[in-house]
Amino acid sequence: MRIPRIYTGQDLGEGLSLALESGPAAHVARVLRMGEGDALVLFNGDGSDYPATITRSDKRSVEVTLGAPAPTATESPLAVELGIGISRGDRMDWVLQKATELGVSAVVPLFTERCEVKLKGERAEKKVQHWRQVVISACEQCGRSRLPRLDAPRSLDEWLTDCTAERRFVLHHRAGPAGASATPDSVALTVGPEGGLSEAEISACESAGFEPLTLGPRVLRTETAPLAALAILQARWGDMAPH
Repeated sequence: MRIPRIYTGQDLGEGLSLALESGPAAHVARVLRMGEGDALVLFNGDGSDYPATITRSDKRSVEVTLGAPAPTATESPLAVELGIGISRGDRMDWVLQKATELGVSAVVPLFTERCEVKLKGERAEKKVQHWRQVVISACEQCGRSRLPRLDAPRSLDEWLTDCTAERRFVLHHRAGPAGASATPDSVALTVGPEGGLSEAEISACESAGFEPLTLGPRVLRTETAPLAALAILQARWGDMAPH
C-alpha cells in the first residue's frame, strides 16, 4: 500500500514531534482512518520528503514524529511559468491540478478581455486559497515536494511586463509551430480563457517577445491547450522524454 503524502506549512526536521493542522489531521484520522504506529510522509515545500510515524491519533488531532529527510527528484529542470486566462466553473481547478502533475513551476491567473470571471477583494482571496489547496492536493498525489508558485490574479498587461522567462510563447490556433533553438532553462506560456485571446492581446504578447505557437490543426479548449503544451515542452526540454 502506498504511504500517504501530506502537506504541512510547519517547519520540519529529523526527530521533531508535531501536531498536524486541523485539515490534514481530519483527513488522516477520519478519511484515511490511520492510527498510532502508521506511517506517513510529510512535506512543506522545501524539496524533501520527511517520513513520519503517527504517535497519537483521535478524531480531532494527529501527532507524528519525523525521520530523516529524503530529497526528491520530481522537479523538472525546465522552469515553466503558465499565464492562464481565468475560466468559469471547474476548468481552472482542472488546469491547476494537471499542470502541477506536469511539472509547472508557476501559475499566473490572468484577467483578459474575454474573461467572464470577476474576482475582487475577499472573493479573490478565497478563490486563490481554493486554488492553492488544489495545487497542494496535486503535489500530495504526484510526489512533488515543492509547490508551484501561485500568483494572485493580475491583468495580462502586468504579466507581460513582469515575465522574464528565457523563451516565451502565446498559444493560438492560427500560429505556426515553434522553431528550433538551444534548450532553454525557462519558458513562459500564455493561454486565453474561453474564446481565446483577442487579436489585440495576441499582438501585445508578440510585442512583448512572445512567439506565436499552435499545437496542431484542431482548436483546443482552454483547459486542454496548456496541458498539451506543457507535456510537449517537458518531452522536448524537460524530464518527460523516454529513457
